[in-house]
Amino acid sequence: MGEQVAVETQERPGEPKVEKLFKIMVRQGASDMHLKFGQPPILRIGGVLRSLKSDPLTDAQIQKLFYEILRPEQVKQFEEVGSFDFAHEFEGGWRVRINVFKQRGHISAAVRLVQMKIPSYEELHLPPILSRIAEFPVGLVLIVGATGSGKSTTLAAIIQQINANRRCHILTVEDPIEYSFPDVKSIVNQREIGLDVPNWQSALKYAMRENPNVILIGEMRDPDTLQAGLTAAETGHLVFGTLHAANAYQAFTRILEMFPPDKHTMIRQGLAANLRAIVAQMLLPGAKEGIRLVPAVEVMLVNPAIRNYIAKGEDDKIAEVIRGGSGEGMQDMTAAIAKAVKEDLVLRKTALEYAPNRERLEMELRGIQVGGKIVG
Repeated sequence: MGEQVAVETQERPGEPKVEKLFKIMVRQGASDMHLKFGQPPILRIGGVLRSLKSDPLTDAQIQKLFYEILRPEQVKQFEEVGSFDFAHEFEGGWRVRINVFKQRGHISAAVRLVQMKIPSYEELHLPPILSRIAEFPVGLVLIVGATGSGKSTTLAAIIQQINANRRCHILTVEDPIEYSFPDVKSIVNQREIGLDVPNWQSALKYAMRENPNVILIGEMRDPDTLQAGLTAAETGHLVFGTLHAANAYQAFTRILEMFPPDKHTMIRQGLAANLRAIVAQMLLPGAKEGIRLVPAVEVMLVNPAIRNYIAKGEDDKIAEVIRGGSGEGMQDMTAAIAKAVKEDLVLRKTALEYAPNRERLEMELRGIQVGGKIVG
């Protein structure tokens, strides 16, 4: 299970024993922890699973760790249902989101650390254009990418910019909450599915009654969440959402797949009128010491040409507008990867492995822009 991690940490008198493990997560920079019968605790650090240097856990040990911080009615619900979600706050104001569940007759648990420090665009190596996206007064912004591509972290940086600079009400609906936002200039309310509200439908139904200016929808996974985001944007809100798609073109395909063909024209009209940007992201292994992962970010800003193509269903022409829109702050994924190589953040070999179009990337790295224009 990869390199092992030491477990030394101080324990406060009367402190629940499981909090010792939570503090190890903080100290090691782990995003998640897994507890399973027959295994030592396992941390996810930089996307890699690493075992703690300790003995394998028994069912009795795992049960004791969590029953110590659960209320009797929560224990009863877990034993009846076989799974239970809850949150727990520990020393230093840190918070974890925990799912305890039964599998093959044993008890397991998955723990997610809710991050308190929200990294800046510079720390994340994100393009400066994102700060302009955060300044949109209204409209829909989609952050797309595969699972684990850093969408939530990028969104957190955008939301924190709004929080620090705009007096407004920010409402987030997430599953789970991954970053905790303190109120700065804004009021921030964060609702977690399964803890604060039973499901997405209920959360989005009441969102508009909570008087938000900015709404973050953690994942637009079905027609209801997508339609709710579009409706909120139409009624004068700035809405952010995530979607599983590799790039802007695929995002449109994924959105339309959610709806029956007879609704496509209506959805296209809604997107043409209210979509402001699509940010597509993938993570590449970093080339510098201390930088594990580097984001390559495609940025599509909705200008009149793109708005027209969305409305007409000519999505295949959008990629060309993105490539030619560098003056407006746009860039496609190939240009983003090439930039990471030129800034020595990513090795050329790595870039070619991840490139959606190796030939185009080779041309970018040689200083040739597609279309024959020399840019280097």
